[in-house]
This record gives sequence, structure tokens and C-alpha cells, in this order.
Amino acid sequence: MLDLTQINQDFADKRPKDLIKYAIENHGKIAVSFSGAEDVILVDMATKIDPNVQVFCLDTGRLHAETYQFIEKVRKHYNIQIELMSPEQAALEAFSKEKGLFSFYEDGHKECCGVRKIAPLKRKLTTLDAWITGQRKDQSPGTRTEIALCEEDNFPGVGEVLYKYNPLANWTSAQVWEYIKIFDVPFNELHNQGYISIGCEPCTRPVLPNQHEREGRWWWEGGDHKECGLHAGNIIGKG
Repeated sequence: MLDLTQINQDFADKRPKDLIKYAIENHGKIAVSFSGAEDVILVDMATKIDPNVQVFCLDTGRLHAETYQFIEKVRKHYNIQIELMSPEQAALEAFSKEKGLFSFYEDGHKECCGVRKIAPLKRKLTTLDAWITGQRKDQSPGTRTEIALCEEDNFPGVGEVLYKYNPLANWTSAQVWEYIKIFDVPFNELHNQGYISIGCEPCTRPVLPNQHEREGRWWWEGGDHKECGLHAGNIIGKG
């Protein structure tokens, strides 16, 4: 078992790539979660440490065309394999048959995310000891303010001890974009169209000036808890 308190203290004033290096060196089965947005920084840092590091991305089947093009750009830019985790076909067909293609506008996004995101992620996590994510505290004031650099991930249904590393937890959006510009990191063209937080096409829209980035996600739903459940600590009202 890792001493999480000690790890978080040791890396509190270190660079994200130092934590990524530690994570890769201390876990035999670890992967970078790449969402097709700003966390391509993780890919940039991790592949400089280990060119063969596992990278995976959730392909919900409802991403923007620009996001699919971006994933391919990243694959070629870093000369890596990106494992696309897709929904289980039978479950997706049953869900679509019963609820249609846009049920989330009527009864919320959680059920659709469960089929298209949570189940594929769970399938991947059961093969890992740890994963590296791009979560940041400034992304969602209602749910992510307590993110630790390293934490035990009690992801529902995974079972074994799983560790989650959040190297960018203390970074701001401004720091992310400074890194992207300095190191000429590829980015999703949707960012040039006013998109900040990018998810599935039907559930994402550009934000207005001075709006928080999460206001572009599931905008038809009220409340501040704009999460899909990918991160166990962010699942609101689970059970």
C-alpha cells in the first residue's frame, strides 16, 4: 500500500512530470487517460519519460468530428498507440432502442454516460494498478476542489486497490495553455471556436465570456455538479 499522505507532501512543490515519472516507475500496470482535450499535456510529459506508456481514450461514439481528428493527430505526433475504449455493443443497442438517441435532454445525462463512458472506463481500469488523469481543481468548483495529487480510487465495481494520479491538480487553465504554447503541444481545434471543456457533441457547447468552462457541459441541467461519473469521488448521489 502506498503512503498517500507522504506522496502528496513530497510532490506538493514539484513539477507534474516528476509525479508522472514516479507513477510510471512505481506501477507495472499504469495508463494515461487522454480525453481529447487539454490533458494531452499528460501524453506530452509521459511519453518523454516512457515512449511506450499506455494511453487510452474513451470513444463514446458521440464525439465531435474535430475530436476524432485531434486524437489521430496526437497518435501521429507522438508516434504512439492510443487504445480507444468503446461502449459494449449489446448494452448500447438496448439503451438506444429503449431511450432513443437524445434521452439525456429529458431525464439527465447520467444513464447515457453510464453506458458510453463509465462501463468502458471500468473495463479498462480492471486491467490497471493505477491511472493518470488530467483532473484540475479549477475545472469544477462544486466537485473537484479537494483533488489530491495521488489518491486511492474507489471506482465502483473495480474491486482491487487502484491508484489515481492527478499531476495537474494544482494547475490553472492559464498554466495549461502556457505549456501548450511553449512546447507546441497539439490541441483540439474546437478550442478555437469557444469550447473549453469538451465532451460529447450533443452535450457540449461553447461558453460565453466570463462563464465557467463547465457551463458548456450539460447546460440544460441545473446545479453546479457537472460530472459524468468518470471519477468516483465526483459521483453525486451514487448508490
